Amino acid sequence: MPENDKIKRLLSEIAVHDDQSAYKELFLMMHGRLSSFATSILKSKYDAEEVVSDVFMRIWEKRVQLAQVESPLFYLFTAVKNQSINRLNSDKKNRQISPEHWMVQLNSVYFNPEKLMMTAEMLKYINNTINTLPPKCRMVFKLIKEDGLRYKEVAELLGISVKTVEAQMAIALRRIGKCMQLEVKEEEKTAPAKKS
Repeated sequence: MPENDKIKRLLSEIAVHDDQSAYKELFLMMHGRLSSFATSILKSKYDAEEVVSDVFMRIWEKRVQLAQVESPLFYLFTAVKNQSINRLNSDKKNRQISPEHWMVQLNSVYFNPEKLMMTAEMLKYINNTINTLPPKCRMVFKLIKEDGLRYKEVAELLGISVKTVEAQMAIALRRIGKCMQLEVKEEEKTAPAKKS
């Protein structure tokens, strides 16, 4: 996975050379996605920003150990998840912390609309379908398709089995597939009939 390789290279530069420009690049690359993930757990953008800042501060403090991280994307998401849960526990706000209650905000679908020749209307149907998925299903879909984590990593991150991740992805893809077939059928109805 090229993104994982790039993150690993940046972590290595930070660990070995105390490279502040690599640290800044990593922060800019991951901040938005990690903040979105933390917001899904904490339901507060302000708290999420603090959690992500804390994670990046710890990355710098423990930079010597970073070269040993094998799956950096998973490492960052796990660090944010753990810090978010610690925040919830310390705040004692009686919030639900199970993955089913995490609020997921998808930034975009992962498709390239031009390559797939999707209409804006079809893209809207797909986005609507994704946003109506059950919370756990939407979280699994986002982590795999938008954030690039592997099934095994998502299972570990959310505390569920790989089979559950596979089942949730199957649900998501089945619903998206239905949505796309619906779109095609609607286009067929509106298209003028061909003369034979």
